[in-house]
Amino acid sequence: MFGISPLARTGLAIALMVLMPLGAGAQDAFKDFKQLDSSSKMPKLNAFIAPGTAPEGAKLRDVAMEAKLTADSGPVEDGLSWYVFSPIAGTDGKLPLIASAKGGPAAFQLAPGDYFVNVSFGRAGVTKKLTVPADGEVGKQVMVLDAGGLLLNAVSGTDARIRPDQLSFSIYSSEVREDGERGLVLADVSPNTVVRLNAGTYHIVSEYGSVNAVIRADIQVEAGKLTEATIQHRAAQVTFKLVSDAGGEAIADTAWSILTAAGDSVGESVSAFPTMVLAEGGYSAVARNKDKIYQRDFTVVAGRNTDVEVLMKDQQPQPPVNDAARTVQQVPVGTPPPPGVQPAPVAPLPSYEQLAPQGGDDTSLD
Repeated sequence: MFGISPLARTGLAIALMVLMPLGAGAQDAFKDFKQLDSSSKMPKLNAFIAPGTAPEGAKLRDVAMEAKLTADSGPVEDGLSWYVFSPIAGTDGKLPLIASAKGGPAAFQLAPGDYFVNVSFGRAGVTKKLTVPADGEVGKQVMVLDAGGLLLNAVSGTDARIRPDQLSFSIYSSEVREDGERGLVLADVSPNTVVRLNAGTYHIVSEYGSVNAVIRADIQVEAGKLTEATIQHRAAQVTFKLVSDAGGEAIADTAWSILTAAGDSVGESVSAFPTMVLAEGGYSAVARNKDKIYQRDFTVVAGRNTDVEVLMKDQQPQPPVNDAARTVQQVPVGTPPPPGVQPAPVAPLPSYEQLAPQGGDDTSLD
């Protein structure tokens, strides 16, 4: 499941979406939260022209460029990455980079000819072919990104808040490939982080903790809007303790195994106070301490964090010994049988006639 254990539990998500228009002046919605870009932070550049890319003596033309989220929105003023490529591949099979810029609208000086121009806004981007004429006016190039933003968060149960360090999201494309997998767009996205994406439907995988609390949802991103989605997890946080008496101190050097109702192991730990996030349902907690095993069944209710105490008196019975491992033991004569066990019938001793020789033999028994 794209890097998640096959034992992970999946389910349906309840997504609460708030769509915020991003018209002129409304792009500040992207600035209120952390943002994930497709490149590392760099100082704002007006333009970079690769040396030696313009033919000697060529007349360079000024080319202005701007990008919009939608055809009707205003130009994006920040967060853009511009790249201009030659359409002729180099010896390495790649298109040579002619010029680049970062920030908002860009201006390049390009020799007449054909180019490919790419502009990206986070994970959203668009590419178009550009022809720079030798003469005449060169109009402003307007690129429409057809992009929006996605901000993800999650709760446990109805409205129980989840710590951000316990949550992570992965964004996949909605289409399933021939191999049955989905294309990964972005992994390990933190909550309250704006991800800039092209408009479309995306498959979201939300992980709460690291055991089996996993929820999936398909979310629609609209161009020019910030989509906020809150996913509802059916899980809770559970802390385990092995104690000699109820409410007592946890006993150290204890190894834990958490089993589902079907007997599958979903988590293990060696700690006095292990804490795990588990999807709702029935489980068994098995504690091992000094060659002894203790066990308790418990139920996880969504949104209700709880402690589970395993008492040392709840010792798990030892498994029965199979026939191959049994040994014959001599029982002293006269030992009474265990309570509830009927004594085996005793055969009577043979009589003298039964032991005497048959057939009229007069030989005596000395």
